[in-house]
Amino acid sequence: MKHMKQIHIGIIGLGTVGTGVARLLVENSDVISARLGAELVFKKGADLDIARDRGMNFAPGVLTTDPYEVINDPEIDIVLEMIGGIDLARQFICRCIETGKHVVTANKALLASHGNQLFRLAAEKGVALAYEASVGGCMPIIKTIRESLVGNRIQAVTGILNGTCNYILTRITREGMSFEQALDLAKAEGYAEADPSLDVDGFDTAHKLAVLSAIAFGMEINYDDIHIEGISEITPMDIEFAAQCGYAIKLLAITKFDGQSVEARVHPTMIPLEDMLSNVSGTMNAVTVSGDAVGDMILYGHGAGMMPTASAVISDVVDIARSIVAGGAMRVPVLSFRMEQIRKMAVKPMDEIFTHYYFRFSAMDQPGVLAKIAGILGDHDISIKSVRQTERKLNGAVPVYILTHQACEAQVKKALAKIAELEVIPQPPVLIRMEAPEEEKAQQQS
Repeated sequence: MKHMKQIHIGIIGLGTVGTGVARLLVENSDVISARLGAELVFKKGADLDIARDRGMNFAPGVLTTDPYEVINDPEIDIVLEMIGGIDLARQFICRCIETGKHVVTANKALLASHGNQLFRLAAEKGVALAYEASVGGCMPIIKTIRESLVGNRIQAVTGILNGTCNYILTRITREGMSFEQALDLAKAEGYAEADPSLDVDGFDTAHKLAVLSAIAFGMEINYDDIHIEGISEITPMDIEFAAQCGYAIKLLAITKFDGQSVEARVHPTMIPLEDMLSNVSGTMNAVTVSGDAVGDMILYGHGAGMMPTASAVISDVVDIARSIVAGGAMRVPVLSFRMEQIRKMAVKPMDEIFTHYYFRFSAMDQPGVLAKIAGILGDHDISIKSVRQTERKLNGAVPVYILTHQACEAQVKKALAKIAELEVIPQPPVLIRMEAPEEEKAQQQS
């Protein structure tokens, strides 16, 4: 490493991911330098607690409780924001950009809420704001869309982007647990927070989807218009019936662009068992990207965790360092498209979405009930694909399962409201959307 150029790194936040990044910078310094042609030097790290044992030794003076010692250090080239949250992280990143420092972050919530402003500021100052670790953990989904698929018109991105939700649904599927039981197990295993709402209510997935939609379609980040539903209402009964019909239930992030309008939605979804996403289990993540040239391709990997996320952070650091070594500007636009090409796009209202549906009705065991349900669905242009009525009773009512052909969300809502008013339907209907059954894909391609 004699005469090798040094690039100095500062880290704000030495929690789980920040510590993992520091470990990689030290433990894998030789292979990183061999690939980069320069030495990455961890110069300073800021954290509120600098006394805690992090499983590694730091040189004297490296740790500080003052983040501005990192931000204002003239020798530091790249600052890693690893504290999470919104306000302080935004303040620190803006200050770094203003002082001409490149920034790497894994903060999807911040990008979903303030990414448009931060990316514009970085472009104006001629510095990089990199964020690979914000979506999909170690999966290089950002780099794949921005660089590897740059020659494609991206048509859709569909993914399992939250390991906590996927773990819970896996346990319900395999053991027949209730949602509450599976959530308790996830907490005990360390996969769910004490307050799991950000994960199980779908918000974390939506933050990531907002970022993916922007880089896929050249649009400004639009988190506010994403339709979001969580998994707390999913039951073993619905998962069992889905499996009998050849489907699995996953919390999916779905974004599509038809050249005119954008769909962006997060909700539990039934997907065919032959779809690779249906076999993604435990805390793993996976994303399918559909492009006009490549067709469908899938990325799979750990969506969270110390070292997988640290790996994605280091990939951003090395990308920036390569530009520094080459003496040039950042060659890849931050949102894939040139900043002047980024457009404000509205997300299609959920009522205008057309997809397939699964319904479960709790019906009184009386003649003519099914005919009444079918009649209301027909009145709202909802065509039934299959129907099943089981003999087992739930609270005195018989479950009736219906799968539909494509229908309009607005009409579905109206129909279910009418059905719920029937005296023979004592409980609210259950709705789960279904994504792209194979026969519809074939029709779209023909």
